[in-house]
Amino acid sequence: MIKDNKQQMNDSLNIAIAQIAPKWLNKKSTIKKIEEAIEQATVQNADLVCFGETLLPGYPFWLELTDGARFNSTLQKELFAHYLAEAVSIERGDLNSICALAKKNGIAVYLGCAERAGDRGGHSIYCSLLYINKTGIIKSIHRKLMPTYEERLAWSIGDGNGLKVHSLNNFTVGGLNCWENWMPLARTALYAQGENLHVAVWPGNVNNTVDLTRHIAKENRMYVLSVSGLMRQEDIHNDIPHHRLIKQNANELLGNGGSCIAAPDGSWVIEPIVGKEVVVTATINLNEVRKERQNFDPCGHYSRPDVFELNVNRQRQKLVHFKI
Repeated sequence: MIKDNKQQMNDSLNIAIAQIAPKWLNKKSTIKKIEEAIEQATVQNADLVCFGETLLPGYPFWLELTDGARFNSTLQKELFAHYLAEAVSIERGDLNSICALAKKNGIAVYLGCAERAGDRGGHSIYCSLLYINKTGIIKSIHRKLMPTYEERLAWSIGDGNGLKVHSLNNFTVGGLNCWENWMPLARTALYAQGENLHVAVWPGNVNNTVDLTRHIAKENRMYVLSVSGLMRQEDIHNDIPHHRLIKQNANELLGNGGSCIAAPDGSWVIEPIVGKEVVVTATINLNEVRKERQNFDPCGHYSRPDVFELNVNRQRQKLVHFKI
């Protein structure tokens, strides 16, 4: 009986959406805001709190507002230099305080970062999704496989190293960045590892989350949490290079959110939240996954490995391998 009660308790998970705006392109101030949101999620008894794509220190919204594709532009060089200076260096300890807070509060974190990758020379930026466990350890760093459209002017192409899942109570959680969630093989790589809670992170647009969140939930018969950032014209601060030009060309709302949670049958647990900063928690239960997997399990009883096979390279891509 005790074992049954423990099983039921671990089948339940409190998951939190932190739909917040960054202190745009300001790493130190955005970290402080992230930590405040973690504290709010902790008060709501969350086991996991999730933040939007490259929330730290912010999504490169300037590109489409300032002729970002113009080659050898002094303006674009200055903006990229600022972005690079504010990007996250994990090796230098930029996330130490967030990891310490996760450990203190016993809460896991999915966090979207613009990562300044030390293992690639430290001067290129990757759109990275980090999983920090309840003991404050960074367990995976997933660098976006293919930046979308103008994002390629700011971000480098990632690799498969971070295509990993993690145990959280009885759940198995994984995540992808933005339009990676449209990639069937990237999703399959996570499904096959037993994923039953999927975290999709976005810079902030309900048009991205309203359909795909429910589709992924129904495709793998699992819970899907989509978390978006929020970005307003007022978040373009005066300490950013060319802030007047960016603000002049920006709409009042650049990212309207759209964070939501779908259940394994595709129904809404939390409907898309638009236009406001929130930290909101929902309780999910693994037994709902079990029930929906009865008739469809895409990597289990409904798969055909004798016909289809997926090979995934999870080696971290490096230019130089030193042999001593």
